[in-house]
Amino acid sequence: MRLVWKLLRRHISLPQLAGFFFANLLGMLIVLLSLQFYQDIKQVFLAEDGFIRPDYLILNKRVTALSSIGLASDGTFSQKEIDELSSQPFAKRVGAFTASQYKVSCSMGIGGVAQFGTEMFFESVPDAFVDVDLGKWHFSEGDEAVPIILPKTYLAIYNFGFAKSQNLPKISEGIAQMMELTITMRGNGRSEYIKGRVTGFSSRLNTILVPESFIRWSNARYAPDAVTAPNRIILEVSNPADDAILDYINRHGYEQEEDKLDAGRMTFFLRITAGIVMAVGLLISLLSFYILMLSIYLLVEKNTEKMRTLLLIGYSPKRVALPYQLLTIGMNAAVLVLAVGALLACRSLYMRQLWTVFPKMDGGSILPALLLGLALFVAVSLANAVVIRGRINKIWNNKN
Repeated sequence: MRLVWKLLRRHISLPQLAGFFFANLLGMLIVLLSLQFYQDIKQVFLAEDGFIRPDYLILNKRVTALSSIGLASDGTFSQKEIDELSSQPFAKRVGAFTASQYKVSCSMGIGGVAQFGTEMFFESVPDAFVDVDLGKWHFSEGDEAVPIILPKTYLAIYNFGFAKSQNLPKISEGIAQMMELTITMRGNGRSEYIKGRVTGFSSRLNTILVPESFIRWSNARYAPDAVTAPNRIILEVSNPADDAILDYINRHGYEQEEDKLDAGRMTFFLRITAGIVMAVGLLISLLSFYILMLSIYLLVEKNTEKMRTLLLIGYSPKRVALPYQLLTIGMNAAVLVLAVGALLACRSLYMRQLWTVFPKMDGGSILPALLLGLALFVAVSLANAVVIRGRINKIWNNKN
């Protein structure tokens, strides 16, 4: 092995290998940095609400004076309207809100002592639209508690309005999730209790959300004869920046939260920008791979007679190719290590700037970038090894 390496390294072109090394390093760094920056910055748009994604829009019909006195639409969506919305090019999925059709009241307390109670209602959407662990977001008859997502506005109203006027303590989100909820459901001649468990708080849902399985079970039990059309729709769009969405909403007299559509647009443009930057980085990496292959081909051509001699005296093609393969693997490994180091340094710089603007922002995980870097290292190294071995085999086949 050492003798083979001494014979073959004489014609190695350091400038060519250096060109490959720095081009590959630049490409790898651009790819990893763009992915990591997207992972970090998207928290600004998504961390506000971990239950409903920005490309989900919630639609309802406008409430007018005529509808209030029964001279216009009651504000519900017909199946024809839902089907028409589903057929639009910008719509990926459409789901309907299902409301509870029975009376609901709830008391909250700690240690078995009720602190306050209120009348309330429940709604659900198809489970696929709720970004939580579906193993925890489910209800079956006989379960001791039902999971609930509350609006953040409800907690704000209590803390800054009701609690202050009634001399009650303020409640944080963490404390609210530890409180004991006793839910009373009345209807169909029944009045029964069940425990509630606050799963989290949403800034995008102005409703008390429970699993769809719970709504189906409870409506069938407490209001079996009630049949109502949905008055709100949740819509998943393919591109929140599509002007056709807003045009369709305005033409049909629907309403949606404008700022949430803007947040979805910003997230969409961020995703597109990150994808373009990653594509540029991958292109640079491919060009560097081409530079390396060109260097290896030139090196092999210069050493063709030596390789043919080594093959004739008994060296196997695998053994002759090994020094070149180890050279490329070593360079790729060095590129990966330096790219990760440069990534951490760049991330430290831009995160300090982001924290000055968003003090509560949590950075994204660095694991996806590391896995992507490792995948690129493996792919490029395997490609190099295969190309080098193929060239040596060609010399072996033509050795005579």
